[in-house]
Amino acid sequence: MKLSNSVTRELKYYVYIYSHPITKEIFYVGKGTGNRLFSHLKDIKDSQKVKYLNDLKNQGMKPTIEILIHGLKDETTALRVEASIIDLLEVHNLTNKQSGWKSATFGRMTIEQIISTYEKRKVEILEPSILIRINKLFRYSMTETELYDFTRGHWKLNPEKAKFAKYAFSIYEGVIQEVYIIHSWFKAGTTFGTQRENKKFDRITKNRLSERYEFIGNLAEEEIRQKYRYKSVAHYFKKGSMNPIMYLNID
Repeated sequence: MKLSNSVTRELKYYVYIYSHPITKEIFYVGKGTGNRLFSHLKDIKDSQKVKYLNDLKNQGMKPTIEILIHGLKDETTALRVEASIIDLLEVHNLTNKQSGWKSATFGRMTIEQIISTYEKRKVEILEPSILIRINKLFRYSMTETELYDFTRGHWKLNPEKAKFAKYAFSIYEGVIQEVYIIHSWFKAGTTFGTQRENKKFDRITKNRLSERYEFIGNLAEEEIRQKYRYKSVAHYFKKGSMNPIMYLNID
């Protein structure tokens, strides 16, 4: 199948979806121009999307392809619409390899997260704590389990110093996303975690687990969470500092 030039000119940039022809389950979201929406049917790369399409083909079926929105004037708009759809459906329910474009910055957020992102309410931390920046892995649509798992490990740190930290703060772009009370530290990779399913995380930590640590813990008491959550600690980090770990109130 191919769209004519007269049709693609009218479509401009668009966002499209692939779904199962019987169950109607959406399994892929994309954006493009021209005949981009049909390109996946010829894809031979090793991916979840290709495996899904091959399974349909082996059952004598074809995916249902629909254009969700069209007439978009530029790629940036199309990317943001695509990202919002992926956030709504949740990327782990799709065959897309990753979250939508700039999902961590402009994606699905609660009102509290929106306010914290743009107001940057400064707070001082008084308790013995460890600040953990998860900028490379974070997205606002993460589940509670995902946020905990990506905060707790795997980190290169001083275990003798870290053991004195009572709380672990999950930080994205200088803002506290969650607070955990630390129970124990372990060698990285020795406790169960969902992050092992994340390919990006695997690339970052591959062959370096022997030098790294992870903690197990729980959400901090509600009083502490209310005190610190969604407040800014950007002032603690020196401009240009790349170290994701910072100790506070630990001698």
